[in-house]
Amino acid sequence: MRAALSPSRAADFKQCPLKFRFRTIDGLEEAPSPAAARGTLVHAVLEEIFELPAVERTPEAARALVPGRWAAMVADRPELAEMLADEASLSEESWFAAAEKLVDRWFTLEDPSRLEPSHREVKVETEVDGLVLRGIIDRLDIAPTGEVRVVDYKTGRTPAAGFEGKALFQMKFYGLVIWRRTGRIPDLLQLVYLKDGTVIRYVPDEADLLSLERNVRAVWTAIEQAVAARDFRPNPTKLCGWCDFKPLCPAFGGTPPALPETIEITTPEAALTAEASAPPSPAWP
Repeated sequence: MRAALSPSRAADFKQCPLKFRFRTIDGLEEAPSPAAARGTLVHAVLEEIFELPAVERTPEAARALVPGRWAAMVADRPELAEMLADEASLSEESWFAAAEKLVDRWFTLEDPSRLEPSHREVKVETEVDGLVLRGIIDRLDIAPTGEVRVVDYKTGRTPAAGFEGKALFQMKFYGLVIWRRTGRIPDLLQLVYLKDGTVIRYVPDEADLLSLERNVRAVWTAIEQAVAARDFRPNPTKLCGWCDFKPLCPAFGGTPPALPETIEITTPEAALTAEASAPPSPAWP
């Protein structure tokens, strides 16, 4: 069992060990959802817009990218077209309009004509005491003076007060990886919420990242214990209503598949790039 975690897999285990098992050990696939597919589409557009010269990075140009990025996604995953056809309330026109609305809102929050990202959809990875930490960052900005900003786009709503922890866990995870890999703590972690036009900025410090590191180590220890005991228990919450694995969950009368004899914990690229329709750039730095 290789010791490797991404922020999404760590968050899965913290939320529900059985969900972690279904995704990471059993490799069960989840049906595509309109919200997730729209998020992937918008992320792809916000990545590609920076291929244009700065003066051409306009809302009109970004909206023009939507049909082409969607076509590329459907070519890779034909089931997305079936998903859209099955949603009676959606048409291709309304689908594009919803994505374009999120893209337009981004232009009210940031000005891409004044940004030159160092990396987009960049793999980051490091090893801490034998535990590999890895993930993919939406955008990494490095100023000429050396300041580092980690940016993540969210197509959902801003979490209610007191519920930002999950999103900040992900960002601090990226900050920890960068710090341990380069020796420099990122100067700013920035979450851009496109649904309601909110930007959350967080300045990490060494105490933050050391605390996060202890948290991640504790998660991995708990995973090792679950593997040794072959016991991944469900943790029922109000989020269960949105879980594709509910029919297999014993908390709701389901029966999970038998665990394989040899348990492997992996963080596959497909899981890491759930919101990216183009291959990520090479690992940084």
